[in-house]
Amino acid sequence: MRVLVVTAVTAEADSVAAGLCPDGTVTLHRIPGGHALRRCTGAGTTVDVLAGGVGPAAAAAATATALTAAAVAPGAPDYDLVVSAGIGGGFAGVAPLGALVVADAIVAADLGARTPDGHLPVEELGFGHSVRPAAALSERIAEALDAVHAPVLTVSTVTGTAARAAELTARHPRAAVEAMEGFGVAEAAASHGVPVAEIRAVSNAVGPRDRAAWRIGEALDALRNAFRLLSPVLEEEAR
Repeated sequence: MRVLVVTAVTAEADSVAAGLCPDGTVTLHRIPGGHALRRCTGAGTTVDVLAGGVGPAAAAAATATALTAAAVAPGAPDYDLVVSAGIGGGFAGVAPLGALVVADAIVAADLGARTPDGHLPVEELGFGHSVRPAAALSERIAEALDAVHAPVLTVSTVTGTAARAAELTARHPRAAVEAMEGFGVAEAAASHGVPVAEIRAVSNAVGPRDRAAWRIGEALDALRNAFRLLSPVLEEEAR
């Protein structure tokens, strides 16, 4: 089984790789665009970890680049799964600090139009879609990680006010986390016909911006542990 994991920044990619390869046997491989893949190989699995950049556009471009490079590499198998991973903001009452969340749907929460009556999703404009379903394997991943299994929102601007948090909660009452890359990764994966999952560790609460309350280090530790727990699931899936 071959898996591509896409994070936003290097710190997230390092945590993922450390969870997958706790013995430190990570190799680096370059793909077009100057991106480096951290490769972890286990029993029947190869996982490539890519720090693709912040935001849905950068994430989509980096993911598409990696998927295309795999498709044209002589003798290399295509990816079987793409995972968007990293830290994110948790919605109050659903995903507390340090919690793990696995998406059951990946939602572009601000894709559409703002009207006097509120947000109008892109579906109602007739221009496409704002939701990608997560891979069937996501439910099993959530169970293995003891994670919340709920929608993850992709936003281009991180929420920094209580009013915005309330608006998102009203429109997406089941949402557990907001982050900035998942939908971009999902769109690139869909264009290549590859299932997609999203895993997030909660570093802060969605709402008024309070950097002093963020727990980034703890969230990165949780992310590392998530991928340690994920390795046996991928190995069993590969059998």
